Amino acid sequence: MSSPNAIALTVQQTARPVGFPAPDHFRFAESPVPEPLPGTALVENLYWSVDPYHREMMDGDFELNAPLEGRTLGRVIESRDPALPEGEIVFHRAGWRTHSVVRPAETRRLPHYDGVPLSAYLSVLGGTGLTAYVGLTRIAQLREGDDLFVSGAAGGVGTATGRFARLLGAGRLVGSAGSPAKVAYLKEHVGYDEAFDYHSGPVADLLAKAAPDGIDVFVDNVGGGQLGAAIGALRERGRVVRVGTVGQYNTPDAPPVLFNHADVVEKSLRIEGFLVRDHRDVQEELDAFVVPHLLSGRLALDETVVDGFERIVDAFLSMLRGGNTGKMIVRNASLG
Repeated sequence: MSSPNAIALTVQQTARPVGFPAPDHFRFAESPVPEPLPGTALVENLYWSVDPYHREMMDGDFELNAPLEGRTLGRVIESRDPALPEGEIVFHRAGWRTHSVVRPAETRRLPHYDGVPLSAYLSVLGGTGLTAYVGLTRIAQLREGDDLFVSGAAGGVGTATGRFARLLGAGRLVGSAGSPAKVAYLKEHVGYDEAFDYHSGPVADLLAKAAPDGIDVFVDNVGGGQLGAAIGALRERGRVVRVGTVGQYNTPDAPPVLFNHADVVEKSLRIEGFLVRDHRDVQEELDAFVVPHLLSGRLALDETVVDGFERIVDAFLSMLRGGNTGKMIVRNASLG
């Protein structure tokens, strides 16, 4: 049970940004720790996910001067519903706050896999991993030996995509990233055969050098010129999996993507986007795929962990500027 004098913190958005958001677009609001009502439980949050899609939601989906939402793991510390027993660790979306009051329907009780770190439920076993897995198995319909190009390959979805593709029998893996250090990480740790810093030249030329024989699948987290270059590099019956457009979230006036539209017909290409929320039914399949590889050591976690809820805005802004390698996660300082 929480102390009667305990203070809860929430993060609120105070204004709509134009271009990159700044710290003064947010504020931390204090309030007493809330009391759960019948049919609810009070959760002390332990891990928070900050994601690129939050930037898109800042343009109108987030209500101003109200707590922001986000994927979160927390421990039930006071319950008024037997479906949420005290001590249970749950996943929910009432995040960006230190304490949340939730109903059973708003939570997912985590399966207990001995040896799996809690943070994995926000990375490879969370929405990040589910996005990568659905993109490969449902949208791309990956076939053994397929050659892939992944943009934003050093981010959460990009690293999960590379690791999953390797385990699923993909052929040549090529990734783009935003710095030489990230390029090295992709090749030395994640399993990419080749990678390049997209700042170092025209992307079409960099991709042609990295994948001289073309590609079968493009998993796109970025959009823009990388999308145009990839369409030109796709082989016959190639597939584009559109995950996100992080390269344009902060540049709304960016020019439209240029590519040879005839390629789509002449090479019988398929370009398909998706929202991971429409594929929640794949979660158990993802768990069955990921957990044995995690426990055997064949699958490693790619995470950048920031300690302290008071640093969540800094972590979010850093992630938007490429300050993370793998999934960006904020951890309750008491766990550090």
